[in-house]
Amino acid sequence: MSPSRGKAVAIALFAAALAAAGCGIGPGADVGAVTLTVTRDYGAQRLLGPETEAASESDTAMRLLDRSADISTRYGGGFVSSIEGLSEAVRDGRRYDWFFYVDGVESPVGAADYALRGGESIWWDYRDWSAAERVPAVVGSWPQPFRDGYEGKRPATVVECLGGGRACGEVRTRLAAAGARLSGDAAGALRVLVGPWTRVREDPAAAQIEEGPQASGVFADFTPAGAGSYTLQGLDEGGGEARRFGPGAGLVAATRRYEAPPVWIVSGSTRRGVSAAAAALDVGALRDRYAVAVEAGRATPLPIGAPAP
Repeated sequence: MSPSRGKAVAIALFAAALAAAGCGIGPGADVGAVTLTVTRDYGAQRLLGPETEAASESDTAMRLLDRSADISTRYGGGFVSSIEGLSEAVRDGRRYDWFFYVDGVESPVGAADYALRGGESIWWDYRDWSAAERVPAVVGSWPQPFRDGYEGKRPATVVECLGGGRACGEVRTRLAAAGARLSGDAAGALRVLVGPWTRVREDPAAAQIEEGPQASGVFADFTPAGAGSYTLQGLDEGGGEARRFGPGAGLVAATRRYEAPPVWIVSGSTRRGVSAAAAALDVGALRDRYAVAVEAGRATPLPIGAPAP
């Protein structure tokens, strides 16, 4: 290569590098604020946050966590093994690990590969996963995913009224106030099923609840109570029955079937229970919760009684 040719190539490469730097290599431009929360035992104890940090276009969920907390990793930095000294462990045959959710949805990729777009609510939780290896969706990041979507998508929200009566209107009102984009077209939408369990259980996504936490990620069940009625049960972290609720109790939970959008369930044994669940669609009742049972105006976190290891 001639000296003049070499100089031309060097100049071209330098110009390309400058252009690339402006397109996201290096720190990059700000993409917006991201909220980080760290808890343990299904959200029972908060360890960090919620705190809001600015993110750049080169940031990942792992980089955000590393800036905010003392962490250790494995597998070349792709897997979180400890946060603030709380490490993965096996105790009494139970496995404890760190899991993370973005906008209320279990991440499909590792934290080191999850690129931030701005606006996300990221929640890390340390828990026993013997009864539920996967919990595909949670309610604890409300009003996400309805306000800003999930996994880079912002689908519309459809409220499917399955005999829920006035509770359906309340759910629509609360979703609209939270920033959801309501629609009547269920194709590709976030679905919210509102109604007594006798109707809601007919939906394939909701029906996973009757198969246990390993299938649905929801630590609750509705058991037959005769004459076509059902009783709401709260389960413990091992998936066993921990508490039976009365006929006026409701359930707010989220699940997901295959790769379809998350489905939220606002249900109960009776219409009274459905109304109780609808009234719990707010930050105070849902924050840092996997799911909640609601009775007499009080929200009980599910699973019930998760002990600290």
